[in-house]
Amino acid sequence: MIAEALKRYLSELPEGVQLLAISKTHPDEFILEAYNEGQRHFGENKVQELSGKAERLPKDIKWHFIGHLQTNKVKYIAPFVHLIHSVDSLKLLQVIEKEAAKNHRIINCLLQLHVAKEETKFGLSPRELDELLSTTDWSALPHINIVGLMGMATNTLDQHEVRSEFMEIKHAFDEAKSKFFPDKPDFKEISMGMTHDFRLAVKCGSTMVRIGSGIFGERDYSI
Repeated sequence: MIAEALKRYLSELPEGVQLLAISKTHPDEFILEAYNEGQRHFGENKVQELSGKAERLPKDIKWHFIGHLQTNKVKYIAPFVHLIHSVDSLKLLQVIEKEAAKNHRIINCLLQLHVAKEETKFGLSPRELDELLSTTDWSALPHINIVGLMGMATNTLDQHEVRSEFMEIKHAFDEAKSKFFPDKPDFKEISMGMTHDFRLAVKCGSTMVRIGSGIFGERDYSI
């Protein structure tokens, strides 16, 4: 089932759009099944779960951290994380910088934008994003590589609302690119779109979609 789902999603994605398999709460054997089909990018949202899986599973997996990241947990993923999607403050960037330096690494980061209606989602408003990038503090962090933005749309059946929010993320990316990263080819990623709305996200400019239940199925929490 996992292999078939992977092939189905990959066949739908245009060239240049990365499929990120969201493996949070799913067991190692599910990840290995996807891995054996050639999938290498996996996403987790809990530091402890991510650290354990990274230790047990193949070392060429590229692990993405997609959850809210507390500053005191950065040190546990700094040695190996491929991309942190959820950076929402200068303070967090500074802690990532410190831990990346300790590990002699440059860590790729996405700045998380909050455009959805739900108050529970973390992230910077477009104004806060502009304010953060307008300071010179972030550019003085040599072990940080900001490669784009991440965002989520409101969980609603209103496709006009979802499209509007995805386009807001794309507009914020275009503004940041032209204003702060015009000569940086690395600044190219827009992580948006999940199992239920990835097609619309791709149409609105997403370069990375986060698919979990569509690949692995719904998690049975009674186990």
